Formats: sequence, structure tokens, C-alpha cells
Amino acid sequence: MPKNKFWQFRNQEGSKVGELLLYGLIESTTWWGDEVTPMKFKQDLEGLGDITLLNIYINSDGGDPFAAHAMFNIVKRFKEAKKLQSIDVHIDGIAASAASDFAMVGDVIYMPGNAIMMVHKPWSWGMGNAKDFRKMADDLDKVEESAIFNYKSKTGLDDGKIKELLDAETWMTAKEAKELGFADEIEVEKQVAACLDAGILMMNGVKMDLSRYRNPPKMIVSVPKQPKEKPNELDKDQLFLLENALQLKKSKYQEVK
Repeated sequence: MPKNKFWQFRNQEGSKVGELLLYGLIESTTWWGDEVTPMKFKQDLEGLGDITLLNIYINSDGGDPFAAHAMFNIVKRFKEAKKLQSIDVHIDGIAASAASDFAMVGDVIYMPGNAIMMVHKPWSWGMGNAKDFRKMADDLDKVEESAIFNYKSKTGLDDGKIKELLDAETWMTAKEAKELGFADEIEVEKQVAACLDAGILMMNGVKMDLSRYRNPPKMIVSVPKQPKEKPNELDKDQLFLLENALQLKKSKYQEVK
């Protein structure tokens, strides 16, 4: 059975604008499979044809950093080959971990006032002997170096500051992301359907497991329970709407001796 792609490309009708929708986990198991591969991602991107602008929409809690880096490089090369005017990235809800790394491909990164972004040190899990785990540690160090390069190229921050942010697992509001250079423009807050239960965040129809992170954001939510007054009124009983901008835990930097 063919595996599902975790991306979707499409053209805006009647224009030279292409779109990439990246909603959900950047899957490692499918990315290196038989049907869903870096080559397929590249073919789908090139299938957009003669576009002049690429809009990327992200709502993802991360995933495989190797896939994110491959996508980053493929999109960069596509821009140079097609001489695109711009790559615009829109954070529709959350861009965490590997998704924030990939977001740095944007010439302009837009964040609504109630969106969030997170950066952290890459991590993984596996099985094997001591030699296998030493290699995994070396590989993770290389992934971190690549991520630092991408973040630095976009933000202009020095290596030390970026490492500090990664070590702390830093969650940023749109305002904080812009101040640090991870975002360029703050848009008007958008209505976001969100539900947070036992570390599982459902945001705009995408389920994200935030329990694996050390410092996930605390969100103020309300649960509308008003009775319907009109027969055609939208049923909102299952929607959890963000009332305020996300209130983030403030990390305390501790010196590791």
C-alpha cells in the first residue's frame, strides 16, 4: 500500500504562485521509503512549473531533522534554478523542532500573533551497541551544526546565542521570534482551533505530541458550551479556541558544570 506524503504542493489558479502545505509530522519512516522519498518531494516541487513565488504554510511539531534539511536544500536549489522572486513562509499554528529549521528557508517568515515557534537541540532514539550510539551522537552533532547554520543565516545571531536557545528548548511567541530574527512579519491573530490534553495538542486539525518536549507552552483556552440558538449554527463543542496569545514557560538557563 502506498505511503502517505506529509506534504502537499499545489498551484494558485490563474497565477504564477505555488504553494507547499506542510501540516503534521515530518515523517522519517515514509521519507526514506520506496514511495515517499526526497526525489519524490523534488519532483512534486518541480511540478509547480514556472512560478515566481512559493508560499509555504507550516503547522508542524517537527519530525525527522534529516528530512527537514533535505527539503531545505531542495527548495533553496529550486529557488536559484527558477529565479523565484521570493519564498514566503507562513506559520499557521506551530513550527517546532525540525519544522522551525525548515521554516528558515523563507525569505520572509510571517507569524500570526498567536502562532509559536520552537528550537531545540536535535535528539533521536534507537537501538544497538555502544558503537552504534557513539555514531548516533556524532550524527546528532552534525545535525545541530547544520541547524545552527540555517538559524544563523536567517537571524544573524552568533553561534553562542543560537546554542543557548537550542540548549534551553526555547518556545517563542511571534513577537519574541521577530525580536530574535526567526520571523520577519507579525500578522493579525487568526482563529485557531486547539485542544491540549495530556501533552497532546490538536491544532487546526493536526495532532501533535508535545509531551516529549521538556518545556512545552502553557495555553489559556476556553471551551464553548453554549446551547445552539439556530439550527444552522456551527457545532463548536469540540473546538478549543485560543483566547489569548500563548503564554510560554520562561526557561531558566543553568550552567552545566
